[in-house]
Amino acid sequence: MPPDPTLASPRGVPATQDPTRLRHAPPPVSQLPMTRSQSTLPTLAALVGMGALFALAVGASSALAQTTDNPFPTPIETEEGLVVVDVEEFASLPDVGGEAVRMMLLVDEPGTERLFVNGMRGPIYTVSYDGAEVGRYLDINEARWGVAVEASGRERGFQSFAFHPEFGEAGAPGYGRFYTWTDTSNNQVPADFLPHGGSNTHHTVLLEWRARTPSADTYDGGPPRELMRFEQPFGNHNAGHIAFNRFSSPGDPDYGLLYVGSADGGSGGDPLNLAQDMASGFGKILRIDPLGSNSANREYGIPPGNPFVGPDGAGEEGILPEIYASGMRNPQRFDWDPVTGNLFMADIGQNIVEKVSLVPEGGNLGWNDWEGSYRFISRSEVSLDAPRSDPSVTYPLVEYGRQDPLMQDRVAVTSGPVVRGDVLPVLRDRVLFGDFVSGEILHFDADDLPEGGASGIRRVLLRDGGETKTFLQLIREKNVEQRREPSPRTDLRFGSGPNEEVFLLNKHDGTIRRMVPAP
Repeated sequence: MPPDPTLASPRGVPATQDPTRLRHAPPPVSQLPMTRSQSTLPTLAALVGMGALFALAVGASSALAQTTDNPFPTPIETEEGLVVVDVEEFASLPDVGGEAVRMMLLVDEPGTERLFVNGMRGPIYTVSYDGAEVGRYLDINEARWGVAVEASGRERGFQSFAFHPEFGEAGAPGYGRFYTWTDTSNNQVPADFLPHGGSNTHHTVLLEWRARTPSADTYDGGPPRELMRFEQPFGNHNAGHIAFNRFSSPGDPDYGLLYVGSADGGSGGDPLNLAQDMASGFGKILRIDPLGSNSANREYGIPPGNPFVGPDGAGEEGILPEIYASGMRNPQRFDWDPVTGNLFMADIGQNIVEKVSLVPEGGNLGWNDWEGSYRFISRSEVSLDAPRSDPSVTYPLVEYGRQDPLMQDRVAVTSGPVVRGDVLPVLRDRVLFGDFVSGEILHFDADDLPEGGASGIRRVLLRDGGETKTFLQLIREKNVEQRREPSPRTDLRFGSGPNEEVFLLNKHDGTIRRMVPAP
């Protein structure tokens, strides 16, 4: 279907391509044409009298009265709809340098019947389906690979990875191929995607690895191939999640297509306005064919079914053809519903709203015009006037405030799988998500989708040894057992295993936990 024209209108301008570097870059703000409103400002100023200025001042005062740093007067319900789920310790990863592995993602690879888990500083581990065997598969930060993972600070590092759905199928085009999405300190290589400002703090690079023997205990392939590279203007909110639709089958439109989440470049408030710039790859989910070659740099393919691809196979004027959806601050995690095909994404907010959204093809999720359902004003306020009033924007399904009493001072949303079938009967037909700082695990209805706010959010607690606890309590107890200082936060991540099992990861005790049905 042709894209909705209200979604296809770019706020930016076409990228000027340097044929020697094949880069996507919007022009500097100083080179943008003067708008009609800008050219008439002197005339308007001359016409404004003292009465008009007074009216403007009154209007400004009124507008200020309609802003807030807490648009959710009703907090998350803590008792109604509360679900208690049994949890067990499934596997443990070895410490690295005396510290727990900063686990980021757990992926099931059914072709070789193993789970894979990555750490933020570069390692990938294998875990057997029974949790009894753990091994190091690859460290992408080893000097011989030349990746130079940038893992300083809390947010930078080895962000995500994904296996081609044909990874374990001998003779298939995707045999042995998997992909890593990581920050790198090597920022001297020409980038494919550029901001129009900032400080080139580091780069984020998408790499393809090819294992000769996918079932081997350790990676036995050669150096990775680079598919795309982003020059990062600031030091935070740079990459995101990558994934293939694990519920697609051969012949489905998105089978073998890689979804690449790219954050808005960092700082605060998206100062370069990249998320709404359709000539920019920042603040988007991109969709590519990693086995193709019709991109600007010839290292990957542009799927002809992408929402902004024209009949000639190129992008619509001023729009990157890689874009699947736009208007995101930090697409931290996303996953699909195996029944409906809906794509759900957690997008970390600025300082006020955390949200989970349904991501339609070609959709604009609003950032940085909107923070959740509310007009974004600044890092400390949103407008209460006319929430959810732009028909071209896809607003959140659920959202909560950073001042919610259930949360800690620092708040950031993450999302998990949609629970279907009988793996966890008490959570059947619910979308799992959570707050990765506090470790609060939350859920909402996957069929009767909410329409914003916190009213549709319900809570999950964990039962361990007959006692009901929060995830943070479990980690802190484990820390004491490990003779570590109890962690003040969880850095919660979800993972999915065979038969849609649900796993819980964190960065502080090296323990992978599995949610299990009550005995």
